[in-house]
Amino acid sequence: MDTHSAIFITGGARSGKSRFAQQTAEALHQQRVFVATAQALDREMEQRIARHKNERGSTWRTVEAPLHLEHAVREHAPGAGVMLIDCITLWISNLLLGPGAEAVEPAVAGLCHAVSQAPCHIVIVSNEVGGGIVPDNALAREFRDLAGMANQRLAAACSHAYLMAAGLALPLKRNGLPLCPLHE
Repeated sequence: MDTHSAIFITGGARSGKSRFAQQTAEALHQQRVFVATAQALDREMEQRIARHKNERGSTWRTVEAPLHLEHAVREHAPGAGVMLIDCITLWISNLLLGPGAEAVEPAVAGLCHAVSQAPCHIVIVSNEVGGGIVPDNALAREFRDLAGMANQRLAAACSHAYLMAAGLALPLKRNGLPLCPLHE
């Protein structure tokens, strides 16, 4: 991969996204920054965050950015060799329930621009939420739509994209080109 690749990783819950993202980032560079969007709002999430932090070990510097991802990328990417952002759908939840739905699209646009300008490798993790049934309430449908929009824009802004299924990384895009018969 080039010196400043951007890698988008998506998939369903428990599909292996975070593990694959961490392994990918660790193979790319020794100076590692983990950008966390999760907030420990309950005991279970607190334990989950602690477990993930322990799995990363001391070779990672952690930056907490539940709302301001663009700012975190702009501020911390210059000192990093690789930056791992986990996860976009938690970030969208934070925006949706905080500043509101109208803040999501400009925030995604700002993040896409920051990623394209970052002087380091960027690995982005996001959940694929559009594969299930249509949610039965307006808030859940709005979240699904915003997550789908964000995933499309971020995947387009990245040079590489993977779909995780059953712990396997299925390549969707390499070196800026989608992997499909039209581009082979």
